Amino acid sequence: MVFLRFCAVLLLIACLGACGSHRGGGSSGASASRGMYKVGSPYKIDGVTYVPQEEFNHVETGVASWYGPGFHSKATANGEQYNQEDHTAAHRTLQMPSIVRVTNLDNGRSTVVRVNDRGPYARNRIIDMSRAAAQDLDMLRNGTARVRIDQLSAESQTVKQVAQAGGGPSEQQAALVQLAAGRGTAPAPAAAPMPAPMPTSAPPVEQAPPPPQEVFVRAEPPRPAPSAARGPTIASIASGSTQSGGSFYVQTGAFSTMNNATRQRDLISSYGSTEIFQASAGGHEVYRVRVGPYTTPDAAGIVADRLRRSGYGEARVVSD
Repeated sequence: MVFLRFCAVLLLIACLGACGSHRGGGSSGASASRGMYKVGSPYKIDGVTYVPQEEFNHVETGVASWYGPGFHSKATANGEQYNQEDHTAAHRTLQMPSIVRVTNLDNGRSTVVRVNDRGPYARNRIIDMSRAAAQDLDMLRNGTARVRIDQLSAESQTVKQVAQAGGGPSEQQAALVQLAAGRGTAPAPAAAPMPAPMPTSAPPVEQAPPPPQEVFVRAEPPRPAPSAARGPTIASIASGSTQSGGSFYVQTGAFSTMNNATRQRDLISSYGSTEIFQASAGGHEVYRVRVGPYTTPDAAGIVADRLRRSGYGEARVVSD
């Protein structure tokens, strides 16, 4: 068991070393990519309230997904710079940073990642892996996998202390080196048995398709309007019906044809319930793609931010 955990720490150290090497050259960029220690306040997405909390022995089983191209080089939830080739992950409630082992229950492959982002917000998923970590688990082609999350207690406490002292990924790497070196003869902390790290090679696959390159039709400046003037609402195929109970949406685009709007709606369906709203602008029919509704602008803002970081630059919060 000591040897297995020692190997896991070595794998993580190698991953963090790569993370440190991708920082920007300027002093301000390097400072921004260091991130911070963050737990965060409760928040609500799609009617579900998530309560972030500090944990060191978290165990969870469910479905993992992965994210990559659209978020590359963007800021993570704790202020670091996301790199899809680093071994990192997004979790809804764990403190950032923290260290977890993720095991693919379908093939036995596992990898160690550092949690530094929030998500995923698609229903029935528990963790969002970076592209590199997803490749370790051989889940790039399928997009999702059944996994088990086992938090590494000592490693999570170590990176917490470093981050609270202002240390970024490089400093966390150095601390983990010391932790691994001091464990040569020390007993491993009590934990559930975990398989040894598997080879990380996986056949290359195509990256997820980028958002459709459509010509947006600029609608009139946003302003409150009676529901009768807004036009009929076309519920998404994913939800099957129009939701109610909230007045805030994330609008990702306005299109001149239903086909183009439908394409984008299908691409963003994993972010929540999507709808197409028909309206008139400048004497033309406009089809607006929206995600929601949400009960507060803050909840909608979280989703809008993730959409913008994923490549949907038009995403913004609107109110009806």
